[in-house]
Amino acid sequence: MTRTGRVGVGFIGAGMISEQYLTNLTTFPDVEVVRIGDIDTERAAATAAKWGIPASGTGDEVLTDPDVEIVVNLTLPATHVEVSTAALRAGKHVWSEKPIGVDRASAAGLVALADDLGLRLGIAPDTVLGTGWQTARRAIEAGAIGTPLTAVTSFQWQGPDVFHPNASFLYAKGAGPLFDMGPYYFTALVHLLGPVASVVATGTRSRDTRQLVVGPNAGQEFPVEVPTHLSVLTSFEQGGNAQSLLSFDTPLFRHGVFEVNGTEGTIVLPDPNTFGGGHPIRVARPLGADVSFPIEQEWETLSDEEPTVGRGLGVLDMARAIRGGGAHIATGEVGYHVLDTMVAVEESVERRAFVEVASTVAPIASLPEDFDPLAATLEGASATV
Repeated sequence: MTRTGRVGVGFIGAGMISEQYLTNLTTFPDVEVVRIGDIDTERAAATAAKWGIPASGTGDEVLTDPDVEIVVNLTLPATHVEVSTAALRAGKHVWSEKPIGVDRASAAGLVALADDLGLRLGIAPDTVLGTGWQTARRAIEAGAIGTPLTAVTSFQWQGPDVFHPNASFLYAKGAGPLFDMGPYYFTALVHLLGPVASVVATGTRSRDTRQLVVGPNAGQEFPVEVPTHLSVLTSFEQGGNAQSLLSFDTPLFRHGVFEVNGTEGTIVLPDPNTFGGGHPIRVARPLGADVSFPIEQEWETLSDEEPTVGRGLGVLDMARAIRGGGAHIATGEVGYHVLDTMVAVEESVERRAFVEVASTVAPIASLPEDFDPLAATLEGASATV
């Protein structure tokens, strides 16, 4: 039976990130969050009560709820594939937090399973669907910087243990700055510069153990299983390259450096871990023949618009595609290519060599310019939710 009206959404995982999703998904008229599931059912119940969600319980109850059409998988990275697979086998579409998985084989199997079952698989991050990023992408496509050639990105600080009460999982296999923050940067690079062809990288680990800094277990020591400082050179299929720094080892706090250089200018983009806010999108023009020092750069501001919504845009885009047909943007194929790239980075660190990225992705669409997440576009939806 073909469904109509708002698309039902269920969560598996009621941790910190669920708050960001619920802030937005509970305001989108075209979707309805109907159930929260978590291994800690008391936490699921508290989250459901806070956000006015009608039902809560275990993850299995989310999978068997007939009103749930999309499962939002907010579990730990190591269980992403397991939970997403169970949801697909239960007949649900899946939106998973990044990364899609922690190894190529299981992630590729997940993409294939969704295709075999005729179900949709979406993978975070959806920050590239934010107002700022979509504005910047359209500007690049319109020739604002001429032909894109190179990119420079940087994410660096001393690490999430200074704020996260359970930071140990962020230093385990499948996390670290590469798998935790890398998806934001590599996804944005792929959206702007196309599929990755090869990578070469170096990586170090400043300490073998760390201590929790905040929370009830402050002072507890945990192992560091992954490189915590990586320098990456990326080559793209369509030409061009990027250099990226990803670090949990620098006292200097510098997030969201993202610049794309072209033949006619350099565009400075928002932090890819945001939906476009924080600073204006600007273009630096080439210097003229009368250079004097100190150099005063000529800047053109393309947009200083703050995003109205955040996490959940990818779920909404998928929901509208479920009802209306066509493809959603943050697909499993994109998520797999980004994972393939990050695993290649990991292998390059170990081998001290260039590593080819075997996967690729088709050109990625932009959102329609009139895409309004707060509009009711589906039969039976109301803009007053």
